[in-house]
Amino acid sequence: MSDTLQLEPPIQAGRLVLLSPSAATTRALGALVGRLLDPGEVVLLSGGLGAGKTTFTKGLVAALGSSEVVTSPTFTLLRTYASTPVVAHVDCWRLEELNEVVDLALEEVLDDGGIVVVEWGEAAAPLLGAQALIVTISDPGELAASARRIELTDQSGRFRERLEALTPRLAEAAR
Repeated sequence: MSDTLQLEPPIQAGRLVLLSPSAATTRALGALVGRLLDPGEVVLLSGGLGAGKTTFTKGLVAALGSSEVVTSPTFTLLRTYASTPVVAHVDCWRLEELNEVVDLALEEVLDDGGIVVVEWGEAAAPLLGAQALIVTISDPGELAASARRIELTDQSGRFRERLEALTPRLAEAAR
């Protein structure tokens, strides 16, 4: 498998499925997505332990101009990165109730023009999912250990044109 992102057909409106052969290309895809985001938007990340959610977020945060080291906020629940716009990186793995997500005041981050990226995003979906870009990262099984299947889903139509614009840029992500 080459070190480039590959589209997995069929391409559907509002849904883009890619195969990433390495952590480096997963980070690069995160950077491409980061450049497509507008202030006040949400990315919900889904995938098992070690799937690449934080790796994806590293690329996204770097693309928005932060040189800070991005780490999983599993135990702190929330990390904020000085980027443009500010990124609030949340991990909902340990949260048991939606009220705990509400207590993180993510709506305020969005109202202030920040971007919210949520690992284990399904826990925050009832609160933030209606207008979010959903990123599902999984192990495709038969490929190299570092390979990932990454599905970008736009349920609201908010990201549709941007996902379509992303398709021609996929070769850039491998560089």
